[in-house]
Amino acid sequence: MDVEARIGWLSDETVSWSGGSAPGGDGEAQALDAYSRVVTSVVAALTPSVASLAVYRRTGRDFAQGAGSGVAITPDGFILTSAHVVAAVRRLAATFVDGQELDAEVVGADPLSDLAVIRTQGAELVPAKLGDASRLRVGQLVVAIGSPLGFQGSVTAGVVSGLGRALPSRSGSASRLIENVIQTDAALHPGNSGGALADGNGEVVGINTAVVGPGFGQGLGLAVPINHATRRFIGALMGEGRVRRAYLGVVGGPRPLPPRAAASTGRGTGIEVLEVVPSSPAAGAGLRSGDLIVALEGADVIDMSDLQRVMDQDAIGRALNLTVFREGELRRLRIVPEELAQ
Repeated sequence: MDVEARIGWLSDETVSWSGGSAPGGDGEAQALDAYSRVVTSVVAALTPSVASLAVYRRTGRDFAQGAGSGVAITPDGFILTSAHVVAAVRRLAATFVDGQELDAEVVGADPLSDLAVIRTQGAELVPAKLGDASRLRVGQLVVAIGSPLGFQGSVTAGVVSGLGRALPSRSGSASRLIENVIQTDAALHPGNSGGALADGNGEVVGINTAVVGPGFGQGLGLAVPINHATRRFIGALMGEGRVRRAYLGVVGGPRPLPPRAAASTGRGTGIEVLEVVPSSPAAGAGLRSGDLIVALEGADVIDMSDLQRVMDQDAIGRALNLTVFREGELRRLRIVPEELAQ
């Protein structure tokens, strides 16, 4: 199967949901309340797709074993997990609830989104259906499935506690904010990382990535969303083994615009340039500390995430129009992003 066909599985309806009928006979279904029917239906549909990952890392002369979770996304062996679960891995095995244990290898990992794709060989997997986290609402029911503390196929349920969170990530000298992270009160523990966060339709809307605690923030877990941007990352990891990003070389933060700039642009906030990295695309374009960036390619920018959103592989080597407010007037600069080295 070629890469395009494999990526097609990410949007195809590969898991059917029973639509509310719980496993078992009519008597059992009637005994379950609506909440239980939804949760049990999600579990029945999704559990065969969730793997427990045994991770072996070389430390000195010995292997250190870790654990995590993963979600099958194609029938021919591709599994989605968290990048930090498979970091520095030497050997990897995926075990499913039907008992099959399969060796796996890392196809690609992207620490800046905390997503990774691994692949097993020799067995057909039951792929989960990937949903769309942009449709989630605060208070909506979600179900987490994974292997916390090594307990395979564990299920917790809760609600979406918050949306639009940001989680800092780093790869070498590069840093980035993972955007639109999902906050949930579904109980997560070490080992849940890389597992599924699903909505009531049994669609995977997030990959569990972080637990806040111990000692504070109990009952607060975070998941990388499945949305248009992360689907592109997943496709890139499957096809190329990496995610390419553009780089400007600017350190900045949001700042209210001076009255004259606000009047000229019709907006109240821009990005203040705090530092320009020497020999970077920003330096080459003539950007200076103290400049206020107000637009990129004609689109308003309010904070660094607005710039970050544009810095995908399509921006590498392409001249972009940057509008800045400097010394009391608007100026337009041409900037050519380079590929971010990780």
